[in-house]
Amino acid sequence: MTIPLVVGVDGSEASLEAVDWAADEAVRHAVPLHLLHAAGADQEASDVIGAASSRATGRAAEVRLSTEIAHEDAASALVGRGRNAFALVLGSRGLGDLAGLLLGSVSLAVAARADCPVVVVRGAAEHRAARFGTVVAGVQDEGSSGTALQFALREAHVRHCRLAAVHAWSAPFAAHATPRAPSWPLEAHRRPPAQVLEDAVRGLPERYRDAEIELRLIEAPARQALLEAATGADLLVVGARPRVVHRGLQLGLISHALLHHAPCPVAVVPQM
Repeated sequence: MTIPLVVGVDGSEASLEAVDWAADEAVRHAVPLHLLHAAGADQEASDVIGAASSRATGRAAEVRLSTEIAHEDAASALVGRGRNAFALVLGSRGLGDLAGLLLGSVSLAVAARADCPVVVVRGAAEHRAARFGTVVAGVQDEGSSGTALQFALREAHVRHCRLAAVHAWSAPFAAHATPRAPSWPLEAHRRPPAQVLEDAVRGLPERYRDAEIELRLIEAPARQALLEAATGADLLVVGARPRVVHRGLQLGLISHALLHHAPCPVAVVPQM
């Protein structure tokens, strides 16, 4: 049995936009779509699931659809379902979030705890509707970015678009360096940025290699480079390492910034 794509719904417009995105994604990958509404232990079930179901079938009538109402907190319910999910899809804002917050607390909690890829659907309609023909993946190195790169390449494959693999680098002030020959003394033992990017891409699966792969070396802070690249992307993909001590993922400052500010949907992919 094919594991489903799970989307969290709460009745907000952001969650309905996530349903739209997830329905399209389920069609691309030929996987079932599972709608999950966490009503809470002391709340009565509303017609949130009914509205979300109508939205999903109106968007993609051919998708195999299932629904569930969980009487527990939303983050725990979603993380639990994510242990047997193709991916978790969430809106960037929820009904309970304060107007001043840029990212819903549930979405952030799930992105930091899930065992499967988590997609936070954000951005304007053109970014959510796959109109740019580009999936962007942030590359740190092949050790921490390998699973995320594979996810991004598979997305580019099913979307019939290009993959832009972005590696940001910077030299210390006044150091003379190029992407292929860093010369500052403290970094001499490290691989040149160009080699880091090439090594990361070299190990990608051959079965998805019909997708065009573009290598982008950008001399800038990673947060700036990825946010700028995302302005022309349908999806931004980043990796996250498991925590050494506590359960969950190390999202880091860059991932937090992307989840709060990216102009397109963001996928956080746990490193296997």
